[in-house]
Amino acid sequence: MTYSNGLESKGTLDTAAQLWRPSSPESTQISRFITHISQKYGLKLSTYDHLYQWSVSNPAKFWEETWHYLGVRSHKPYQHVMETGTDLFPRPAFFKGSTLNFAENLLYPTSDPNENSVAIIAATESTREHVSWKDLRDRVRQCAVALREAGVTKDDCVAGFVGNHINTVVAMLAATSIGAIWSGVSPDTGVHAVLERLQQIEPVVFFADNASLYNGKVHDTHAKLVEMSASLASLRLIVIFDAVKYHQFDLDSVKTPNGRTVTYQDFASCVKNPNAPLKFESLPPDHPIYILYSSGTTGAPKPIVHGSIGTLLQHKKEHILHCDIGPSDRLFYFTTTTWMMWHWLVSALASGASIVLYDGSPFRPLDPEDRRGEMAMPRLIDELHITHFGTSAKYLSVLEQHTVNPTQHPHRPVTLRTLKAIFSTGSPLAPSTFDYVYSSIHPDILLGSITGGTDIISLFGTCCPILPVHRGEIQCRGLGMAASVFDYSGKDISATGDAGDLVCTKPFPAQPVMFWPPGPTGEAKYHKSYFEMFGPATWHHGDFVRLNPQTGGLEMLGRSDGVLKPAGVRFGSSEIYNVLLKYFAEEVEDSLCIGRRRNGIESDETVILFVKLTGSSVPSSGVSTPTASPAVVDPTPLPDGLASRIKATIRKELSARHVPAIVASCPEIPVTSNGKKVENAVKQILCGLNIKTGASVANAACLDWYRKWAVEN
Repeated sequence: MTYSNGLESKGTLDTAAQLWRPSSPESTQISRFITHISQKYGLKLSTYDHLYQWSVSNPAKFWEETWHYLGVRSHKPYQHVMETGTDLFPRPAFFKGSTLNFAENLLYPTSDPNENSVAIIAATESTREHVSWKDLRDRVRQCAVALREAGVTKDDCVAGFVGNHINTVVAMLAATSIGAIWSGVSPDTGVHAVLERLQQIEPVVFFADNASLYNGKVHDTHAKLVEMSASLASLRLIVIFDAVKYHQFDLDSVKTPNGRTVTYQDFASCVKNPNAPLKFESLPPDHPIYILYSSGTTGAPKPIVHGSIGTLLQHKKEHILHCDIGPSDRLFYFTTTTWMMWHWLVSALASGASIVLYDGSPFRPLDPEDRRGEMAMPRLIDELHITHFGTSAKYLSVLEQHTVNPTQHPHRPVTLRTLKAIFSTGSPLAPSTFDYVYSSIHPDILLGSITGGTDIISLFGTCCPILPVHRGEIQCRGLGMAASVFDYSGKDISATGDAGDLVCTKPFPAQPVMFWPPGPTGEAKYHKSYFEMFGPATWHHGDFVRLNPQTGGLEMLGRSDGVLKPAGVRFGSSEIYNVLLKYFAEEVEDSLCIGRRRNGIESDETVILFVKLTGSSVPSSGVSTPTASPAVVDPTPLPDGLASRIKATIRKELSARHVPAIVASCPEIPVTSNGKKVENAVKQILCGLNIKTGASVANAACLDWYRKWAVEN
């Protein structure tokens, strides 16, 4: 079924406009899974909601079925799936007694793809590389042999300062084949932010790119690596990837106190036994494979450790059942290696799909006809026959603001004939952007607005190929994820349609296996992050959401720490952002909505809306560039009448209670390296709190302007 403009609906909670409905839901993998469960257990499941309710009511049976139906390669079978009736904290064990290897499941999927077929396509702004399954396995073998000879063993940490290219995937798979733990950071990250992370986990081997290519320019990494290597005493070895060919790099000046630095070519080739086979260590199901980090926008990032079976099973469930990805498909996600979506992308190998890695700007190369880059990714979709295209909400909103219509473009329009789905995450997708995708990009695809996070390396709210898409909504809660909505007192309000905190009330395999460091300190961080608010039986995720009782969809309203509460009325900042994107896209490039309440000054919260005027800088793609943050200058004043028009429109579209007391022009919106707005840091600045801002704010220099504004206002 194709796009319907939904003009009969106002898009309110009760009557969210239906924009798309699948034409052949019976052909999907999840439809076959419903039939399988119904027949095996003598049930009459006919809808997604039936399956979802069964999955959260019978979690042990559900996760056991995913193990067998989706396919897990194990060395020893499990003896027990999970304990029933346990709290989420301390984290319960899953699939006790089994042993497996994460890398083996990605390199040798149970779907058994032809070894000569394409496993990975690596693309940059100017190059392409196709790698077969056979070649990928051999590259991982060579790297794993070299790591073993370098002394890397189970539980060691291996880190990367690397872009989204094939060697990064190879290094990660080689490390996890041994039982080492991988932690990747993108080369656009500053030295302080990298050290904040890696000094906590003490890696023994550090892979790093010699440079990165972004927006047509080569960005050298040498100066950063010299500074970082001198401060990482745990390193025994630094391995330099030739990420930008023929870029000169002074290897001898990159020194670590207790190790040496080599090129990747020398590292992989200078081994004692170059023909040694690839060996997969047999490991417990919760053995750590990844360390990711909390955003660290108001303090040091917390290292979050994810385990093998939780990551593998959750990702296979999401890819195969929720996204309908199979061996004939090609999955692309525009992501850095820091973001959890990189790990989500790479896991698609376990489903037998081909993955497309992209390292560079999503707006390159430029079209020669007009020197613009909005068609770069649509052209890549056609060129590489991408079936599932993932990106950030920010990227789609940039296309929307520039009214890009790829199939009707005046310069060499594309067909998008292979495209089946677009995925969006990182921030809430505005209702108007839903309309834009269906009216201007493709009328008959699955638009999957999805949400989860680094905390679970997966999704709470996800897409579903047998459900309709409604404007402004995430289609459904993920199978096996007992997600609900609580008010501030801990009451379940999901059935009311009221907004509240996103929670999960039953254990799930993708919970972190621990916080670093192992032991009481990490355990205390774990408890404080998710269980301080509602106790050990309820995971508090930190998102402010609304569940639509009619559609079963989720509406993202922002982070709970960014909830606005003027006169005691709670609403999310994204409600304001959506209005600005819909009605002021030509005048306002971006915005930040903050609640300010200073002790001893205000008795109630004042809503302040900062707007960045269009044309003040190059539009953001949703992830940071490798360039340093420039000095921030005072912004251009608001045009006459703009603040009044914004307030009037918000009053009309939302309510009088949503109208900001102050609308001010700002020079820049602070964001993380993944393009997420940093509301909480600005909120604390405006409230007069003396905070330490973490290095995870990609453009931290602009926070000085907010400090100045807070003093003057």
